[in-house]
Amino acid sequence: MAEFTFTDANFDAEAMKSSIPVLVDCFAVWCGPCKMMAPTITEVAEEYGDKVRVGKIDVDENPEVAQKFGIQSIPTLLFIKNGEVVDRTVGVQSKDKILDKLDELLK
Repeated sequence: MAEFTFTDANFDAEAMKSSIPVLVDCFAVWCGPCKMMAPTITEVAEEYGDKVRVGKIDVDENPEVAQKFGIQSIPTLLFIKNGEVVDRTVGVQSKDKILDKLDELLK
């Protein structure tokens, strides 16, 4: 399953009201570290399939979400469960660290 594309318009319905845990990669096209994270996010999406909704949101094109969640540095990963951001990381993360956090959400 490929990553989902979140937008200001669909974020509430697709991320905050999701019945499964959500991982949101907040990125921008011009961001070097974001490009480094992209393959990892794709791998995570493929590994978790339909157990976790994994997606990306371009903070330049979707400023409402970035502002609502106080995204000031990218890449920022938001971990959402039951309509709440339960964890977040800023900067490039290892795949293992992301998997550990997602496994916690699935418990």
